[in-house]
Parts: sequence; structure tokens; C-alpha cells
Amino acid sequence: MKAPDRNPSDNTRRRFLCQGLSLAAWAACTPVSVVRAAAPSVGDPPVAIGSRRELLVDDFLIASLTGAELKPHKPEPRDVAIVCDAPWEGNTSAYYSIFQDGDVYRMYYRGSHSDKAKKMTHAQLTCYAHSSDGVTWTKPSLGLFEFEGSKQNNIVWTGAGTHNFTPFKDPNPACASDARYKALAGGTTTVDGKRKECLNALQSPDGLHWKLLAEGVITAGAFDSQNLAFWDSLRGEYRAYWRIFAGGVRAIRTATSRDFLRWDHQADLTYGDAPAEHLYTNAVLPYFRAPHLFVGFPTRYQPRTQQVEPVFMTSRDGVAFRRWSEELIPITAPQDRDGNRSNYMTWGLLQLPGQEREVSVYATEAYYAGPGSRVRRFTFRTDGFVSAHADGEGTLVTKPLTFSGSRLSLNLASRGTTRVELQDAGGKPLPGFGLDDGTPIVGDQIGQFVAWKGGSLSPLAGQPVRLRFVLRDADLYSFQFTA
Repeated sequence: MKAPDRNPSDNTRRRFLCQGLSLAAWAACTPVSVVRAAAPSVGDPPVAIGSRRELLVDDFLIASLTGAELKPHKPEPRDVAIVCDAPWEGNTSAYYSIFQDGDVYRMYYRGSHSDKAKKMTHAQLTCYAHSSDGVTWTKPSLGLFEFEGSKQNNIVWTGAGTHNFTPFKDPNPACASDARYKALAGGTTTVDGKRKECLNALQSPDGLHWKLLAEGVITAGAFDSQNLAFWDSLRGEYRAYWRIFAGGVRAIRTATSRDFLRWDHQADLTYGDAPAEHLYTNAVLPYFRAPHLFVGFPTRYQPRTQQVEPVFMTSRDGVAFRRWSEELIPITAPQDRDGNRSNYMTWGLLQLPGQEREVSVYATEAYYAGPGSRVRRFTFRTDGFVSAHADGEGTLVTKPLTFSGSRLSLNLASRGTTRVELQDAGGKPLPGFGLDDGTPIVGDQIGQFVAWKGGSLSPLAGQPVRLRFVLRDADLYSFQFTA
């Protein structure tokens, strides 16, 4: 797949500048080999990171990395969260959306069932479940829609789009009270006198009672997948991701909107020099601890075997992604994942009560099998998607950056000793903040503060500096300057 143009046109320059990215950032977002050693260049412009948390998921801030590598990590399997075995659900229940809403966690999904001939036995429906802890889920009896003569079920939608109804809670401060929850869902509309597939927009005041907001808000695409949208609070706009075909390959397109109805700046996702692969779903969302970063869990489809496996990708602009080749969840783990469509990631990333050291994701299993498909919870270490990893001794030096705050906090697992140095833009250690001025770090903490003889970092805030990490048998996941 062709990498993004490193000499973009004026239109491309304007688009990226409007999205808050400099042209240097555009170039840096392009995934390239990160295992390299280079002498720091005094001419490198500083990157303003303020007090935001930076994850080591790409080489955006890395000037040199020696004796170490960027290492992706897999989530650990936990218990089954939900089994879709009610009469109105079934073994082809799918396309789960999971998000936190105050003290409640909400889950929406397709209820459907297929017989041995893979023929649907009842109409597809949109179902709902909730949880107080993200572990145990309840299917409430809502009494909204009838199924086989009874309204004692958890069905919330039976109109167009039940195949892939994908809702979210809208935090836009300008959002109307009757549209506090929104969704994209498949449908059909008339374009140039012809009926064609599309995505419709829906709204709800409470997440349970839904109605059509607008038909055909997105019409260019192939929509038989989980197509989603969300409010991007950091950038002040809605962003959508949906399925397309690009050169005969299943791919992903994105666009932005100010009102959820008119979608502009449509662009196909790029992945640097990663090979073209069939990608179902996308599961993209801003990472809640670092909302300037988009994380995604697209499902890679293997046409020969019809098997699927989720992978991991990140982006700083929502268009150019670094996509890792390793599968996140293999088809062998933990069970019933080797069938067609039996290993999808759901859309959702949660930090559950009392679990500040981990984040939960969810993935499907047992599609076409048993009385109902299942969703299993998996956990990552908090910020633990990728680390700067050293088996022996390794060194990471950042590009020049400016920060705000008075302390440096690390998400670090250091089995040997890790030392940190603060340098000027040219790579010279700053007095009081050299390697020998800091307390060596051993241990495993999500928020480990670095202590130097120089004391507070406040006098250096706003000045171009570099960080030098000397890691020994360690994984560095993220860092953040704090007050």
C-alpha cells in the first residue's frame, strides 16, 4: 500500500494544519522503522506536548532507539461477559458497542440466529444490556418491542439498521437533550434516482427510545460491517469510520462533521508501508487517557480460510495509522475463535471500578456455534498496548520537546534499573538532571515519578528539552509531565 505523500499538496497542508498537525507532524505520523540510532540534531524543531500523556505506540517523539525496540502486547483473557442465547438473540449476534455512561456501562448488539445451513431463523434486532462493573451484564426486560407475542425482552430497535446499529453517548456541549445518544446504522436511500446502501443517523434522549434523525448521511461505501461515529471532544467535531472497498480489498474510510448530518473531508485510511489486508470493522476511538491519540482494533479477514483476527493500530490525525502486524487475539485463545467471524473485537475500551492498572476490551467467540455467540472480556495493562522494550540495556532519546508542569511521571515496568536524563535541545545533560543526578528506578508502577537532585522541573517548562531513558530489562509504556 502506498505511503502518504511526504510532499503534500496545498490542500493537504491546509487539511492537516486545520486538524492541529504541523507538516513535521504529518511526516512523523508516517510509520517507519523505529529501531535506529542517530545523533541528536540541534535543528530539530521542538514538539509541544504540554502536560498530555504520551504513549510509546509510534516513533512520533523518538529521535533514537538503541538496544531496544517498540514491542506490541496482547491482552489477557478473562471471563465470558455475556452469552446471547435468548430466543430473539442467537449464534450470529454481533457488532457489539460498549461504553461507560456515568455509573452504568451500556452494551448494544445485534440479535440474530442462523441454522446449520446458515439461514437466518428470525429477523435481526438491536438488543441492549447494562452493567455496574463491566464484568457481570444484565439484559433488562424493557417492554418496548414484541417478539413472538411478548414484550418481555431487551430489544431497543427493530427498524432499518438492526444489522449494524452502532450507538454512542454524545458529550458535545451543544447537543440537544433529545439527541444525547446517537447512532449510525445501515439503510437505503435514493441517490440520482436509484436506491443504494447508506448509513442513516438515529437519535435518542435516553439510549433506549430511538428514532430516525436523517436518512443517507453517508452514501459512499460498503456498509455491511460495524460502522461507527463519535464526538471528538479534543478537536470539537464528530468523526466517522466505515467500511469501503479499495482496489478489491476491504478497507476503512473516515470523515468529520460539525452536525452529525453533513460529513466532509472523506479520506481512506493509510498505513505507511504495511501490506494491503482485508479489514472488517475498525473499532476506532480516542484513547481516554491520551485523547490526542486514536486507537483502533480492526478485524483482519483471511479470504482463504474465512478466519478473522483483530490487530492494533494508532493514529495522531485519524487518517494515517501505524498498524501492527501481530494479531492481538489468536484464533486459539481461549476457545471457539477459529470459525468464520468468531474473533471480532467489540467497539469499546473501559477502565472498570478499582482497576486503575488495567483497561478492559471485549471480543467475540462461538459465532455460528451453540445456542448463542459469546463476548469475552480481555485486559491490557493501562497504556500497555506497546512499550519501548529492552531485554538488556537499551536507550531511548526523544526529539526536542516543550512541556508544562513540574514533575515527570512514567508508566514503567523495570526489572533492572532504569535511569532518566533531561537534556537541552542539543543533547547536553542539564545540570542537576543528568543520569547520575536521578534516583535509579526499579519496580512496576503505572505512575512512577522521577526524582532528580535538581528538584522541580518548573523552571524548565516551556524550554526545548530532550528525555534520555536508559532501560535495563524494562518496558516503558508512557510518560507525562504533570503539575
